[in-house]
Amino acid sequence: MHGIGLEGRSVVVTGAGSGIGRAAALQFALSGAEVLVADLDPVGAERTVREIAHDGGSAVCVVGDLSEQAVVDEVVATAVDAFGGLDVLVNNAGITDRMSALADTTDAEWERVVRVDLTAPFLLTRAALPHMLAAGRGAIVFTAAEAGLRGSAAGAACTAAKHGIVGLVKSLAVMYRSRGIRANAIAPGATATGITYDVDARAHGPGVIGPGLVLSDRIAFPEEQAAALVFLASDAARHINGAVLPVDDGRCAV
Repeated sequence: MHGIGLEGRSVVVTGAGSGIGRAAALQFALSGAEVLVADLDPVGAERTVREIAHDGGSAVCVVGDLSEQAVVDEVVATAVDAFGGLDVLVNNAGITDRMSALADTTDAEWERVVRVDLTAPFLLTRAALPHMLAAGRGAIVFTAAEAGLRGSAAGAACTAAKHGIVGLVKSLAVMYRSRGIRANAIAPGATATGITYDVDARAHGPGVIGPGLVLSDRIAFPEEQAAALVFLASDAARHINGAVLPVDDGRCAV
């Protein structure tokens, strides 16, 4: 995968202890990038770092909750100290809601989902931007979701948060395109990541959107989502800015 403009780049991937984030971290490393693995799970994060090292790559990890400013600051400082800068940020970490309709969404569900899925990427992007602006270049890629493109793929909290991610992408593209910064997102469809859904099938939300959750004929592998993330972060996509790319086997086209 060398030759796409990632050799020697410093890359932060969040949620890189498993699933799409792990696959992305491995692909970035194979592309010649130096990777900071960020995850809440120390076992998963350390396993990803070991896999990268085993394949001859360079990686470090930071473990913690990215909705906390202190963890965000540690991630950025560690990447800059270890690799001499920060070229690419992949805001991939996220959680799901309970498919709750708005009237059934508790304060706890709303606050946790929005904090992790929207506020945490905002905090990390804000911390990374000064380093990218100083260098005159940078690529920021978000993992949005089908829920960021329509109203029938998740509950109120996740739908609002992922639509917020789409808004962040577009705002970043407009505000910083003249400064060498690009921002894009993927919107994954059904992907084999091991995420489980804590859903009350008797509740109104799951009952309404249940028919819309019928999976496509083939569930994506994490590596397929990761390939899109790596492409959008690479020089091969240097004229793509403000885009949200569905990676969903055409589900959004139905």
